[in-house]
Amino acid sequence: MLLSVLAVLLLRFVNPWTSAFMVDARIASWFDDDPRPWRLQHTWRDYGQISRQLPLAVVASEDQRFPTHRGFDMKQIRMAMDEAQRGRRARGASTISQQVAKNLFLWNGRSWVRKGLEAWFTLLIETLWPKQRILEVYVNIAQFGRGIYGAEAAAQAFYRKPASRLTREQAARLAAVLPNPVRMRADRPSTYVQRRQREIAGQMAALGGTSYLAGL
Repeated sequence: MLLSVLAVLLLRFVNPWTSAFMVDARIASWFDDDPRPWRLQHTWRDYGQISRQLPLAVVASEDQRFPTHRGFDMKQIRMAMDEAQRGRRARGASTISQQVAKNLFLWNGRSWVRKGLEAWFTLLIETLWPKQRILEVYVNIAQFGRGIYGAEAAAQAFYRKPASRLTREQAARLAAVLPNPVRMRADRPSTYVQRRQREIAGQMAALGGTSYLAGL
């Protein structure tokens, strides 16, 4: 427990050079049947070097109560439990803080052990990091395509521009592929991705634009 506290505290000030999910993807590429070589594309950019449109897009798409919750969105959790009890397909209820905990420190899976560790690291992150740091780390380690991690790599790969120059529409498209960035493509968006892009852009405007995150 002490080591986990120290690790989270250290990463408040030191930028992570990789993540558990990046390592897992590299190992998985050794055994998959994809003929394309797997190449990691990842360049860290500080929060001030990333267009505010991208943090706003991921909040609008995945966690609109991010500025006010303490790591867990209880309303979304209750809705997910209600739908599961009614036999409907399980909906996602993970916050951005939970996704940072999972992507940075843990592995894919649905075991109770992993969920317990995710909750523990989420609590540590929310306690020891400011909200802006959580968003900064998330947009730097999130996967946007095969081997493409973080805002800068995604902006260069799909738009041939730095992350600082992403527009609202471009940020919305990147956020639209986050649920499954290997199957859903930002460079060749399906009808579904295009529809989600428009929805996310509309939600970004409804939240009040980038001023929604100004107080973080």
